[in-house]
Amino acid sequence: MGQPHFWNDPKTAQALGKEHTKLTDKLNSWQKLDSEGEDLALLLDLALEENDESQCSDIIELIDNLKSDLDLYEIRRTLSEPNDPNDAIMDIHAGAGGTEAQDWAQMLLRMYLRYADRNHFKTQIIDKLDGEEAGLKSVTLTISGPYAYGLLRTEVGIHRLVRISPFDSQSRRHTSFASVFVTPEIDDDIVIDINEKDLRIDTYRASGAGGQHVNKTSSAIRITHLPTNIVVQCQDDKSQHRNKDMAMKVLRARLYQHEQEKKAAEIKKIHDNKKEIAWGSQIRSYTLQPYRLIKDHRTGHESGNVEATLDGEISAFIKAALLDKAAQADSLAQADLSGKMAKVDLESKSA
Repeated sequence: MGQPHFWNDPKTAQALGKEHTKLTDKLNSWQKLDSEGEDLALLLDLALEENDESQCSDIIELIDNLKSDLDLYEIRRTLSEPNDPNDAIMDIHAGAGGTEAQDWAQMLLRMYLRYADRNHFKTQIIDKLDGEEAGLKSVTLTISGPYAYGLLRTEVGIHRLVRISPFDSQSRRHTSFASVFVTPEIDDDIVIDINEKDLRIDTYRASGAGGQHVNKTSSAIRITHLPTNIVVQCQDDKSQHRNKDMAMKVLRARLYQHEQEKKAAEIKKIHDNKKEIAWGSQIRSYTLQPYRLIKDHRTGHESGNVEATLDGEISAFIKAALLDKAAQADSLAQADLSGKMAKVDLESKSA
């Protein structure tokens, strides 16, 4: 960046500037943790040397804080994909199970809203389709904050609930399914060309309670991108103009993801995980009856505190998934390196 002709190419300079900021933030965070660790070790040595038990509670609190910060740093270390720092767009769809599944979709929405709140992320529900009796058939929301997409992309898949049904007069045990899908919100500096001729824009009245203006005017927007058949809709605002702006923003994100599918096999794998919302395809099971346990089938991570998990404490599940993926990537990289070294060694011997 110190080169005299650095800004002759603004686009490249801007990209390198973002990379510099990202690397600087990582370095500063590590140096801060390293310094805190050294200070804590010194404090502990002094307390032991002076046999001062009065500092025990303070030291324990400092250790807990440092451990929490290290956990967060370890998670952030795994977030190396280009879109990981971006905001997220989440879709939740009820699957097999009727009213039960729709109630389960509502429970998942609450879980993610509480998780976002715990992490100081901002959320906005931009589209929602209520169930006939209870719960939700589907909902789309944006989650805004540092690395929102990188963290929540681990939640993509089928979520399975087993419980005594509150809707069954005979109190029988039911199994319900819901799917979660997450895409990154695209930065404004990434250009996605959208031809107006390729769009079909429909207006309709917003569903559900929302005041006289919402119910009497066609403020809700549905946009269909004809070449790809991607459909987005928004009915959150009373203003048709603002709903259209938000729908176009979501459409840009979906189109970007569509293009990424063609170019990146990894992104395609994510889409391939959108299996049937039913038996045999779940990534996580939430069992409330006959025992209480939440288990992630990808990593084996478990929690018996189902109330806390359903109240948004899912960081441990997210961390386990991220570290598992990072370990798999490291193993593949190591295997690739070993293969190259073996080839070089074989060629050397042949020579």
